Amino acid sequence: MEAAVRQANRRTQVMPMVIVAILFFVLGFATWLNGSLMPYLTQMLQLTPLQASLILFSFYIAVTFTAIPSAWLIRKVGYKNGMALGIGVMMLAGLLYIPAAKTQIFAVFLFAQLVIGAGQTLLQTAVNPYVVRLGPEETAAVRVSIMGILNKGAGVVAPLVFTALVIGSLSAPTGTELTQTQIDTMADRMVLPYLGLAVFLGLLALAVRFSPLPELEEEQADATSADQSQLKAVLAKPALVLGVVALFVYVAVEVIAGDTIGMYALSLGVERYSVMTSYTMVCMVVGYCLGIALIPRVLSQQNALAISAVLGVVLTLAVVFGNNESYAIANAVLVPFGGVALPDTLMFIALLGLANAIVWPAVWPLALSGLGHLTSIGSALLIMGIAGGAFGPLFWGLFSGTGLGQQGAYFVMLPCYAFILFYAVKGHKMKSWK
Repeated sequence: MEAAVRQANRRTQVMPMVIVAILFFVLGFATWLNGSLMPYLTQMLQLTPLQASLILFSFYIAVTFTAIPSAWLIRKVGYKNGMALGIGVMMLAGLLYIPAAKTQIFAVFLFAQLVIGAGQTLLQTAVNPYVVRLGPEETAAVRVSIMGILNKGAGVVAPLVFTALVIGSLSAPTGTELTQTQIDTMADRMVLPYLGLAVFLGLLALAVRFSPLPELEEEQADATSADQSQLKAVLAKPALVLGVVALFVYVAVEVIAGDTIGMYALSLGVERYSVMTSYTMVCMVVGYCLGIALIPRVLSQQNALAISAVLGVVLTLAVVFGNNESYAIANAVLVPFGGVALPDTLMFIALLGLANAIVWPAVWPLALSGLGHLTSIGSALLIMGIAGGAFGPLFWGLFSGTGLGQQGAYFVMLPCYAFILFYAVKGHKMKSWK
């Protein structure tokens, strides 16, 4: 009898997980387009590193002021409708890139980034609790890792698609002033791909709205209008609050590694700078696969988190003090298989994807453990941690303009990994602030 019940439960979980998997891929595609968009707009609009970092800042800062309202909206309209609305907002943002390209006004691009960031925040707030709640808590990191493979797999695909559809055979010399004709050509190449993205997102929003995706009934039953009391209750839980900080610094380093690698490659004169994000995402996918294989069979979630933090520190030091004239890693790994030779420093940045992969899936279940009816508001606070993606690249951009240069500016990741290590060793165990 128990075996039959478990089998029935698995069947009822299949369709929701399939839908969630599609949404994680969409989130990843929209998010990791930034890795190609950032250096592309840098060339097209002749931006400084600090100005270019605003492309990421405007995308991720939306999380700061939309996460809590997103949780409130989801309690009002339900998880499924919340997902559909989030995708709809992302569709609107896709349309905004068209006038941005036509006018070539940087502020319009930043507004489009802000809108798509708000949409993905609403979608994230609705979709993440499904993964944590659809199964045993001790294997939640594995389920999140599976979704992470799809999310980061989209991060591998997105730069390649952007390069094929937007850049194509377009040749824009690096490190030189572009003619207005070249700038106009680069801008025009953005219109149709973003129009296609908007159409796809609109169809997906309708599909999700009328899908058989069930609500999380216990969330609906326990939800109340006492937002202030709920917020006070979750802020009294150190494991959650410190988890929010851990995700904040994690997303900061994840975005630095994934989205500034193209900028750094551009500064080194690497021609295919627009696909550099794919290298980082491949390493993240490998990390997720290792997580699925090892957690919890060999490693606990917290031990995997600690190992990731230590690896992050080591690789950050390798980037900062690395030799841009050395190609040893690429010659050993990429070139024998027909790949392109890249400086070791770029390879170290890409390998940070391996260090970052397990952090998100490990922190979520540790932070949400035992929250019960407060899971919705706790999830919204964790989603706010995505705002780290706004500030990490901003500080990198600020320090890039100093004597440190872009390479030395990667040192801003060191304190981030140090805090992640603290959360893995002690922070997630704290039950009270006393």
